[in-house]
Amino acid sequence: MGQYERAAKNAREADFDGVEIHAANGYLLDQFIESGTNQRTDAYGGSVENRARLLFEIAEALMPIWGPDRIGVRLSPLGGLNDIHDDNPETTFGYIAERLGDYSLAYLHIVNPGMEQMQNGKQPDPRALNMVEMIRKKFKGTLIVAGGFEAETAARWLREGRADLIAFGRKFIANPDLPERLRVGAPFNIDDPTTYYGGGEKGYTDYPSLTQDRGEQPKACVDQRWR
Repeated sequence: MGQYERAAKNAREADFDGVEIHAANGYLLDQFIESGTNQRTDAYGGSVENRARLLFEIAEALMPIWGPDRIGVRLSPLGGLNDIHDDNPETTFGYIAERLGDYSLAYLHIVNPGMEQMQNGKQPDPRALNMVEMIRKKFKGTLIVAGGFEAETAARWLREGRADLIAFGRKFIANPDLPERLRVGAPFNIDDPTTYYGGGEKGYTDYPSLTQDRGEQPKACVDQRWR
């Protein structure tokens, strides 16, 4: 708990705008939340109330530092990264979404349960869509959904009311001018997953912008040939 508080204070001193509690993608808090990894028999294991206890304790500990309107939470319902799973994810994440709605947080940020299908050009399966709709209904606040979106699908989900905001991660790495590309309807650069978590600048600073593609600015060089 103290480490979360210290990180929140450091972020405030560094003049951040807010903090996001990362309870997704198989990391520590997600391991507490999901029944497939939480094998505890104390007050932090067993029932969904117990498994979610640490998340809520951290949120409450950060509120005096930031205030609820500067705190967000990230969850990954139906996520399977590193073999993580939950026996009843609808109950687990429905409970958490409803409880988080009582805190007046800045937002709830979820990883799109249908991300993998959408990345492969398919429609999300009914369970993935139902999960999003259930969380949307239970969380009384701003809902952000991230993962697997193109410009058209992001706009459609917003029109259909499935989310208040759509977040982009990998697309932003591959497209340094992503807002402008969305504004003018320009195609996206294709991101290269082989460079994720790498040790150099390739795949992070060498994707061309629209102005570079038009020859208005020089393109990045990451192989040191210019030296």
